[in-house]
Amino acid sequence: MKIEKSEKKDYETLIEIWESSVRATHDFLQEEDIITLKSLILEQYFDAVDLKCAKDDDGKIHGFCGVHEGNIEMLFISPESRGKGVGAQLMEHAIKNQGATKVDVNEQNKQALGFYEHLGFNIVGRSPLDGQGKPYPLLHMELGKN
Repeated sequence: MKIEKSEKKDYETLIEIWESSVRATHDFLQEEDIITLKSLILEQYFDAVDLKCAKDDDGKIHGFCGVHEGNIEMLFISPESRGKGVGAQLMEHAIKNQGATKVDVNEQNKQALGFYEHLGFNIVGRSPLDGQGKPYPLLHMELGKN
């Protein structure tokens, strides 16, 4: 896998990966939440982060990561690529090359919580609402903090 800067031409593939990943891991979200978030991500969030994608030798995108001011704002892996090291590779790049040291994780997303803990992130706080003010608690995590 090569980690490359994402371009606008990649956005349609990235949003497909986002949606399939969210549907596989975020079973607590309502359909209206997914629809709302999808448009926000396409119209605003992709452009607001330092967005990198993992591509194989054929140029196929298997996942992506967006970082803003040291915070991992998004990390999504295509369902067929989950568990194959793509997320860890994107995270290693985000930490070493994009200055990532923090991440917020939905409390209900136990798989993501375990993934970040495995990489050395620790819970340092909790918010009862997500970034859109919805009742999906967030766990604030930092690399190497206890």
